[in-house]
Amino acid sequence: MPLAVDDGRLRAARMHAQLLMGPPAAGVVGAVRGAAALQAQDAQALRLAIRARTSGLTTADVRSAVAEERSIVRTWAMRGTLHALPASDAGWIVDLLGPVFVRRFRRRRLELGLDDELCERAEYVIRDVLAGGTCLTRERLVEELNKADVPVPADGQAPAHLMAYAAMRGVVCRGPDTSGGDGGEPTYVLMREWVGAWEGRDTGSALAKLARRYLWGYGPAGLEDFAAWSGLPAPMARRGWELVASEVAEVTTDRGPAWAPREFAEVLPAAGPTPALRLIGAFDACLLGYRGRDLAVPQRYKRQLAPGGGIVHPAVLVDGRAVARWRWGHGRESVVVEPFEHLSAELLGQVDAEAADIGRFLRGERLRLDVREAAQAE
Repeated sequence: MPLAVDDGRLRAARMHAQLLMGPPAAGVVGAVRGAAALQAQDAQALRLAIRARTSGLTTADVRSAVAEERSIVRTWAMRGTLHALPASDAGWIVDLLGPVFVRRFRRRRLELGLDDELCERAEYVIRDVLAGGTCLTRERLVEELNKADVPVPADGQAPAHLMAYAAMRGVVCRGPDTSGGDGGEPTYVLMREWVGAWEGRDTGSALAKLARRYLWGYGPAGLEDFAAWSGLPAPMARRGWELVASEVAEVTTDRGPAWAPREFAEVLPAAGPTPALRLIGAFDACLLGYRGRDLAVPQRYKRQLAPGGGIVHPAVLVDGRAVARWRWGHGRESVVVEPFEHLSAELLGQVDAEAADIGRFLRGERLRLDVREAAQAE
């Protein structure tokens, strides 16, 4: 008989799977792999996602993993958006997901004047220009393309869509930013030179591996959640799900059936006697990994965390439930917390400790905490 859990235990289990509760991840790669992938369109949000899943690291450790060790790579993957992936996984993930989004975004490329012939010619030029370890900004790459009679507008959205196309084709990935780390202007490098060659996988084995990674990082979850997180068409998502069916166990929840890896489901963790509090950054995977986020975000506060337009604000989680949003104060010298409801002295103490750890992680200094009045529900 499937294990039955209420919403509280489901939240706790998912936070454990995300490494936001329980033992921390083993380093930067462990944090990224544990979440299957982390959003990377915002460099600081990526750093904060890694901080929340580890212990004792600093932003320099993330910078080293990105720019020096190359143990994680930033490229376009789930949902056709920029993610950080373990370098050892980047090749097969791009091979699987890239063609899906190359097809899906073709109409927009055509609207921007990027027809198939131009994109193919651009691929050859980019390979030639970046060969030998060269890294260039998007602006410089567009200049080189125009010199080679591949007409790409220097402004507008065409350059961004062309870089995403080249990344989804497995040609480029993000290299070190111009600051020397991960906080300056983006650069692009040849992916196979940056992470090394990778072995191809057949579609079936790649789908199974992606579904397996998802369930370990987000379970208990459903097929619809996997499809929403990955961006895969429904038939492909269903095939991946079916390929790992013998490895998972069903969990009965108040929201319907869900599944988790059998070993995880057998010891499904619950919340501890002391509330587990985490300050997560914008676009955190724990809020983007499911078809909906109503389990973690109370309905009456959803617009305060996700107002629309793809924005997901930083949040304060207690046992996997959002109890506040937070933002930077003036000059980023303080962390401003805007509770959704009254926070006890115990929780405020944990908020202060988390804010202090963010300061340590980012700057090696303590940040001031500013707690405002409870936000009004919308």
